[in-house]
Amino acid sequence: MGLSCPGGKVPFPPGSPGFSKRTMDSGTRPVGSCNSPAGLSREYKLVMLGAGGVGKSAMTMQFISHRFPEDHDPTIEDAYKIRIRIDDEPANLDILDTAGQAEFTAMRDQYMRAGEGFIICYSITDRRSFHEVREFKQLIYRVRRTDDTPVVLVGNKSDLKQLRQVSKEEGLALAREFSCPFFETSAAYRYYIDDVFHALVREIRRKEKEAVLAMEKKSKPKNSVWKRLKSPFRKKKDSVT
Repeated sequence: MGLSCPGGKVPFPPGSPGFSKRTMDSGTRPVGSCNSPAGLSREYKLVMLGAGGVGKSAMTMQFISHRFPEDHDPTIEDAYKIRIRIDDEPANLDILDTAGQAEFTAMRDQYMRAGEGFIICYSITDRRSFHEVREFKQLIYRVRRTDDTPVVLVGNKSDLKQLRQVSKEEGLALAREFSCPFFETSAAYRYYIDDVFHALVREIRRKEKEAVLAMEKKSKPKNSVWKRLKSPFRKKKDSVT
């Protein structure tokens, strides 16, 4: 389903007949192909989650092709690939746009494990979709058994203020609970769409760096203990000579 370079990370699992896959380059600063060294740079597997009708596909299409889809079948799951630069670093994004059900399935288990970061969406005009956000967050935890998975929370359809059912303060409060970035977006007008995907990649990078630093910090005490154990012998040897 997702397109992956040979020898790369585990791709998204192959989908049902309803799955499609599309590969695109961003309009600016292409990174290269899978056959080039640049194309083998870091690949990020991102998953769009949220209730049906909240605008996941519209957000993805606006990000990929700057186009707002006039019609879309919410039961179809699409996979996209795009090559861009974020903070002047190349990034190959595999984006899975899922159907809007929070039920646990074998297929969902596979892409929950393969995904590295998740965008959980709701519509500010639909309180039910806001309540379902917790179900998707719990689904991520059920599969991955950690609360440290990179997540970005999105309240879409911010252009429909007259139909608002979920306040911005409620979205911010939930994001604080999840310890994740939060955006209110408009897929129709492309407001803050790029920011969402860029923020998720930054979250993945940040957590990877934190994991490396934690490993380095964990190894340092062992070295210091070894040095302390060696120092008396060194002093004794120096005094003898």
